[in-house]
Amino acid sequence: MGVLEGAWDWLTNGAHWSGESGVWHRLGEHVYVSGIALAIACAVALPVGLYLGHLGKGGALAVNISNIGRAVPVFAVLALFMVSPLRNSGYLPTIAALVLFAIPPLLTNAYVGMREVDRSVVEAARGMGMSGGQLFLRVELPLARPLVMTGLRSGAVQVIATATIAAMVGQGGLGRIITAGFNTYDTAQVVAGALLVAALALLVEGALIAADRLLPRAATSR
Repeated sequence: MGVLEGAWDWLTNGAHWSGESGVWHRLGEHVYVSGIALAIACAVALPVGLYLGHLGKGGALAVNISNIGRAVPVFAVLALFMVSPLRNSGYLPTIAALVLFAIPPLLTNAYVGMREVDRSVVEAARGMGMSGGQLFLRVELPLARPLVMTGLRSGAVQVIATATIAAMVGQGGLGRIITAGFNTYDTAQVVAGALLVAALALLVEGALIAADRLLPRAATSR
């Protein structure tokens, strides 16, 4: 039996989906950790990136500082948190490491999206008497949205894929399925766990794409 056939057999076995170590439970843990990390990263990075892009000042420095997170392995950050006073704080070390990992694409795309808005459009809006807030909400933000959403999708996929590291320090998530397969030399289980993570990432990205396409209709109806 091939690896893919073995992974399919593992996934279609109902016994692997129930219980505290089952797929549904691990999936819930994975979504919980990823969702909180992505929400915190958005709350930090998007306002900063959009505001600096609107001002046109300080963005390059902020982006370069945030990009330092890309050069540091996430597992190294997690290991650092695990030897700190936060080590007994449940998922907090994992969430903190994922937030640091998710901020760069969110901040960079938000800033670049705002700076790439056609300046002639901005000046025309100013000439019409728009205030700074109106200019930001009604002109710059809608035009920057494609790049902002690209950063959001990239950050979401990266967080979901990287959240598997929680299993490396004994926490939950779909990574536990993969590590359990490694521990028992069950290649089919390892592949099945990887497929579940990939499927979740694709599902979330598809949902964000669908939401992005629905936004113009909502704006038009208003």
